[in-house]
This record gives sequence, C-alpha cells and structure tokens, in this order.
Amino acid sequence: MTQFAIYATLIIVAVAAMILPSLWFARRRQPSGADRKAANLAIFRDQLADLERERNEGSLDESEFEQARNELQRRLLEEVEAGDEAEPAPASTSRPTAVALLVLLPLAALAAYTVLGNPRALDPVNTAPQKQMTAADIEGMVAKLAARMQQNPDDMNGWLMLARSYKMLGRYAESVEAYAKAEPVIEKDPELLASYAETLAMASGKGLSGKARELIDKALKLDPQHGHTLFLAGAAAMEAGDAKNGIAYWEALLPQVEAGSELDQMLRNGIEQMKQGK
Repeated sequence: MTQFAIYATLIIVAVAAMILPSLWFARRRQPSGADRKAANLAIFRDQLADLERERNEGSLDESEFEQARNELQRRLLEEVEAGDEAEPAPASTSRPTAVALLVLLPLAALAAYTVLGNPRALDPVNTAPQKQMTAADIEGMVAKLAARMQQNPDDMNGWLMLARSYKMLGRYAESVEAYAKAEPVIEKDPELLASYAETLAMASGKGLSGKARELIDKALKLDPQHGHTLFLAGAAAMEAGDAKNGIAYWEALLPQVEAGSELDQMLRNGIEQMKQGK
C-alpha cells in the first residue's frame, strides 16, 4: 500500500469525524472561505508530497507524476473558486446523508486512487485483486501519523487529525491527549470544543462534568445557537439534575433538527421526561 493511499484514508477518517456531527445538527455559522482554503491547501500539500515520494521510489514515472499533479492542481483551483463564489447557507440535517457519506467516501477515495495513483491499472492486463483494508491497516496508519506528530509537535492541524482518528477508533484517552495538544486552536471553534468535551466524557466515563462542562460553556459563549453544543449542554444539565436549563437547551435545538428524525424524537422524549421530573 502506497503512502498516497495511507494518507488519503487518514484524511477520510478525519473529515468524516469533522462533518458527520454537522449532518445531525444544522449549523447557523458556516466555516469561512479562509478556513476552507487552508484545509484544501493542507490536503493538496500532503497529496503532492505523496506523489513526489512515489515518483522518487519509482512507483510513478515522470509523465504519470505530471498528470496526477495537474489533476490535483485543477481540483484545488476548482475548490478555491467555488469557495469564493458560494454564499453561506444553513446546513440541513439528515441521518441518511451521514450514512451515505460513510459508505461513499471510502469508495470515492479508492476510485480516485485507481485513476491518480496508478493510471496503468485501467488496463485489464495489469488488473490484480486488491488487498482488503483491515482494522490492523487502519491502526498502522494512525500509528504512522502519531509518529509523524512527535517530529512535528507544532502542527495543530495534524494533532486535530490524530485526535479525530483516535476518536473514530474508540481510543478516547489517546484522542483526548491529541486534542489537548491543539487547545490553542480548539478554543476558537465551538465545534472543536464540543467534540473535545464529548471525547473527554467518553474517556472518563463520568459524563459531561468537570472540564468537559467547561468546554461546553466556552463553546456556548462563542455560539449560543451551535447545535452540537446545545445537545451536549442539555445532556450535561440533565445529568446535573438541572431540568430547567436542560429543557431550555434542547428546546432551542429542536428547530435545527430534522422533524420526525430519531434525534428529534429523542429530544422531545427527553424534554417531556425532564418536565415530569423523571
């Protein structure tokens, strides 16, 4: 498995962890164009570095490298231009969309690698069965990213990617450690604060108290209508026996949730139970 495939998979894991919560909760404030450009540039640099490594190792010849690099540049320009022209709009919520992304992202990555990583693979003569990715493969890729971060401790985006990867793998304690490395960036973003708080609760098994609650409060100050944070704030209030605030947080969240969805029903049931003092 080449380095290109390894880092593409890690990017998928990190992106999935970042965007799936937003499909459950409609967000009123969308990422800025500058944030999107920075993310696109980071991905472009990683993918270009992998292509250069493959060329140096002999996996790609010069013409294949130029073709793949040109395609990456074209896609980057399209993303930047689209980001400049797009008008921000509230995100919709859809659990089916989230499930579809989990299925389609890996398939799309595999298709892109087949075209960009080795164009000759399109020739039936060169077609060979592909090794199925296992849990051990993913663990190995995350381990390589962790090792790279030890050599680049100031890479905040790298720590966030590692934190999200650990979280997706259920390695919550390690995810918390990675999130802690990126706290200077996290404290400016309500979604990152909410994700950090959620991971802390999973790692400790003690619920949304202590530092997790502090992170939720910081996120609410940044954006009082942030969906993910309102959900966690309501759950934290319920845990603390604060029915009044728990009801207020979840009632504020209801307009952002897809009507009739499982989350909508769960919130309404929780609100009713808190009103009844259960």
